Amino acid sequence: MSAEPVLLTVPAQPFEYRFSLAHTALVIIDMQRDFIEPGGFGETLGNDVSLLAAIVPTVQRVLAAWRASGGCVIHTREGHAPDLSDCPPAKRLRGEPKLRIGDEGPMGRILIQGEPGHAIIPELAPTDGEVVIDKPGKGAFYGTGLGEVLEARGITHLIVMGVTTEVCVQTTLREANDRGYDCLLVEDGTESYFPAFKEAALAMIRAQGAIVGWTAPSASLLAVLPT
Repeated sequence: MSAEPVLLTVPAQPFEYRFSLAHTALVIIDMQRDFIEPGGFGETLGNDVSLLAAIVPTVQRVLAAWRASGGCVIHTREGHAPDLSDCPPAKRLRGEPKLRIGDEGPMGRILIQGEPGHAIIPELAPTDGEVVIDKPGKGAFYGTGLGEVLEARGITHLIVMGVTTEVCVQTTLREANDRGYDCLLVEDGTESYFPAFKEAALAMIRAQGAIVGWTAPSASLLAVLPT
C-alpha cells in the first residue's frame, strides 16, 4: 500500500487551508512584460505598472521555495495569435487605449504570442519542465488545455499568484472553483492597478466560508513548505 500524502496546513482566511504537495500546483498568472513593464499593454491603458512590479520579489521567493519543495509549477500568459483570429473584436476595440492589442509598441506587437512583451518577465522565467499555458481570455481554463494538464498530474489544489487580482486572477479562481479545485490566493503575491479593487477581490474570494477560495500572506505559506 502507498503511503498517504503528507498534508500541510496554512493559517489562512477564512480558516486553515490544507494541501499536499503531490496534489497541488503553484499557478502564476500573467507575470508578463506587457503588464509589468513600462511600454506594455498595461501602461497603454493608463495604468501605473510599478504597482504590479512591486510584487515581483514576493513571487520570486514563493516560486523558489516551491521549486525547492518539488511541487508542480504552472505559468500562464495572456495573448493572441498574430492574425488575431482568437481575439474577439469586442475585446480589441473596447475603450480608448494608446495602443490596441496587435498594434506595434515598444516591446513588439501588444499581447501577441511570440513578441517580447508577451514573454514572462526574466525574474520569473519558467524553467525546463514547468508548464506554460497560453490563454486568449481572462481565465486560465477558457480556450486552453489547463484542465487536462491538471487532471493528468492528479492535481486537486491550486496555490495562485499573479496579476491582476480582480481580472485574470479572480476569473481563474472562479473557473477553478466551479471545477472542484480548492484554491489559495497568496495575498502579497497578487496585485491590481487599483488597490481598492484588490482588497475587494480578496474579500469576495474568501467570503461566506471560502465561497471561491482561501487567502493567506506568503509568509504563512513559506513557513509550512519543506526546506
